[in-house]
Amino acid sequence: MLESEPTSYLLALFIGCVAGLRTLTAPALVSWATRLGWLHLHATPLAFFGFSWTPWILTLLAIGELIADQLPSTPSRTAPFGFTARIVSGAISGAAVGTAGGTMVGGMIAGIAGAVMGTIGGHAFRARLAAAFRRDRPAAFIEDAIALGGALAIGMALR
Repeated sequence: MLESEPTSYLLALFIGCVAGLRTLTAPALVSWATRLGWLHLHATPLAFFGFSWTPWILTLLAIGELIADQLPSTPSRTAPFGFTARIVSGAISGAAVGTAGGTMVGGMIAGIAGAVMGTIGGHAFRARLAAAFRRDRPAAFIEDAIALGGALAIGMALR
């Protein structure tokens, strides 16, 4: 269990930010953290994160998202479907982190706020990087690294 409620809010906000950058990276991290015993979600509606196949499936989907993000045909994250998916991902991932800290609803709200911040801020940051590089691909790789690094840092904090 997380040491304090404020810490769980902060980590829920951060996992929401990761969801705003890469929709499936956040739930993949939550699933691995649950499976490894870092998050204790058994006997909650979010226990499915700890099922044996869940982290593997979410990891494969997250890798697919990283690949698809490189394609020029991928729609903007700020389009309604993409934005909604990031908010849902941030909500469920934040709720999982919040549940482990004793505040599911608070974690969900923090996760949603983080997802909105990550989506809008990540979009602006990537656009500026792409303009500086005069190409999108290096900006996308940097954003991938930030999302993955952030997820790993959150995972380490949950241990």
